[in-house]
Amino acid sequence: MGKAAGIIFLWIFSTLQGMAQNSDIQQIIAGLQEKYAPDGRVELFQIDASRQNDTLVLRGETTSREAYGELLAQVRPSSPQVNDHIRLLPDKALGDEIWGIIYNSAGTLRAEPRYGAELVSQALLGMPVRILEQKGGWRRVQTPDRYIGWMNGSVEPMTDAQRQQYLKLPKVIVTSLHTRSFADTGKKALPVTDLVAGDMLVLQSAKGGFYQVQYPDGREAYLKKTDAMKVADWQKKSKPTGESIVLTAKQLLGVPYLWGGTSVKGMDCSGFTKQVYFMHGIILDRDASQQVRYGRLIDEAGDFRDLLPGDLVFFGTEATVENPKERVVHVGIYIGDRRFIHASDYIRINSFDPADPLYDAFNTKRYLRTKRIIGEGSGEGMEELFNHPFYQPSFIRQPAINPAIQ
Repeated sequence: MGKAAGIIFLWIFSTLQGMAQNSDIQQIIAGLQEKYAPDGRVELFQIDASRQNDTLVLRGETTSREAYGELLAQVRPSSPQVNDHIRLLPDKALGDEIWGIIYNSAGTLRAEPRYGAELVSQALLGMPVRILEQKGGWRRVQTPDRYIGWMNGSVEPMTDAQRQQYLKLPKVIVTSLHTRSFADTGKKALPVTDLVAGDMLVLQSAKGGFYQVQYPDGREAYLKKTDAMKVADWQKKSKPTGESIVLTAKQLLGVPYLWGGTSVKGMDCSGFTKQVYFMHGIILDRDASQQVRYGRLIDEAGDFRDLLPGDLVFFGTEATVENPKERVVHVGIYIGDRRFIHASDYIRINSFDPADPLYDAFNTKRYLRTKRIIGEGSGEGMEELFNHPFYQPSFIRQPAINPAIQ
């Protein structure tokens, strides 16, 4: 073999070996993503791998310290030289302020850090969020339902110690669908902000027919007692029953549909079910395709005999040979007599019964199953509000990275 041919052979061999190694690393990344972050709405693992000579270059970001640690442990045996540019979120550039409390009546989460990006969810005033990173005026946050999105404003950053102190303060919760707080108790008082059902503010004192309240960003105001309750009293009365769930759901009739909305200003189908259960002290996962994973299965046959008021009814496309993955795209609340209430253009009542004037042929044809939340305990996907880690004074952090693989 000539010298030139030998060089070409070595080049080809080296190239093929590098391609095989890159393929192996891509498989490792894909496997870890499936293991630790299969749902990018609630966990991030976005990693790119490339090679510069004999050095493996890793770039990207993740919220999973476990996935990060396992990635390094798996790639280093075959790639002794690793140039690690992966950002662990929360970003260390945030310092200690990796928590925040929402200070607007309904803070808006977007898919990207720009106003023209898709609205993906909302967060109510007083809600604790975890801050993951910051770009200019935009903060990437994670809400108690684990949903991740970008917010501009609406978040008061805090250290963990400040969050703990805030959570221990007495609070009131807004129970009226819509109201306002005022600068004082006089008839000509100017408003401070609008407020919606589920908003929580720090209770400072009571004065006549008003609560004196404080916002997470330090503003003070007065709120009519008829529009709110002390959280301690609300907790005693908020336990869900089928009847109470249906009653709350019906109070929202006519609220317009808003993609990404989870407040009474406007809501999508899963935002509606989420808000109704939130007003009974239960945090549901954000989307219909997430909510369907939890609770007890009641019906898949579509005979509706075992359904009870308050059950969640799900709609979508069944799995087939051609399309093996089921798609859950809509959810509503069963109210009895084969009727359900849901967000479709606006919050409305429809029926599964062809003889009913409210019959909904479209959704009846794509009905998938019914799940029961009430009486099924608290756990992932349907957690009691004040047992949720975000609302606990001491948050359970993710395990530390093994120093040997840092």
